[in-house]
Amino acid sequence: MYPNRRPTKRATSDRGLEPVLQELEHPKSLAEMVETRLRDAIVNAELPFGRALPEDETGLALGVSRTPLRAALARLASLGLVTIVPNRGAFIFDPSLDDVRQLAAFRLMLETKAMELCLDGSASATLAELSEVLTRMSEAHRRQDGTAYAQSDTEFHEVFFRHCGNAFVANAFRTISWQVAALRAHLSVDRSWERDTSFAEHCEIVEAFARGDRARLETILSDHILRAAKAYANVLKHVSQSS
Repeated sequence: MYPNRRPTKRATSDRGLEPVLQELEHPKSLAEMVETRLRDAIVNAELPFGRALPEDETGLALGVSRTPLRAALARLASLGLVTIVPNRGAFIFDPSLDDVRQLAAFRLMLETKAMELCLDGSASATLAELSEVLTRMSEAHRRQDGTAYAQSDTEFHEVFFRHCGNAFVANAFRTISWQVAALRAHLSVDRSWERDTSFAEHCEIVEAFARGDRARLETILSDHILRAAKAYANVLKHVSQSS
């Protein structure tokens, strides 16, 4: 039909598809949106530890049916943020003093190792991101914004796991990261004196990391995590006494 037309060479013949076709963004399902909203409310200390999440009340508040709500609660349970009790329903996790101690010990082991790996393999990139997050922490601290400070605090410690280069260490931290973030938020919100100490410790961590001072880093990190654990325990004691 077109005798004089030569076949057109395809533009992608010498390239893979990735440079041409970008990955599509999949819209979140209703269950994922419910999970995100509940997770944020728990992690940002909008909802108290141990609070019941009745299906009818929670579904009505979010404007969703039981099916996506149950899927979201199951996912939150896998993250350690919700406890599902047979014949009683779902409850926001309610850490005991022993839970706090064990979380702190496990976190200290993981974060110390992640920090060492960062120093060995990606010190420059790690330091650059730590400095960026510390700037956001400083701004939140200046504004006395406890929620924003807690979020930046969480980002700060996640930097070590993003740059450590060991997927197993990073995945191990993910098993407790949401619980740690929730505890941190309950400690930071409306407790400016805790933020003063916390911010000074984070500044020391960045300074020691910049020097490559491993001994000082281990000492600061240990003091920081164990001090925070004691503060979490005091918060839990106060909550239990006032309830």
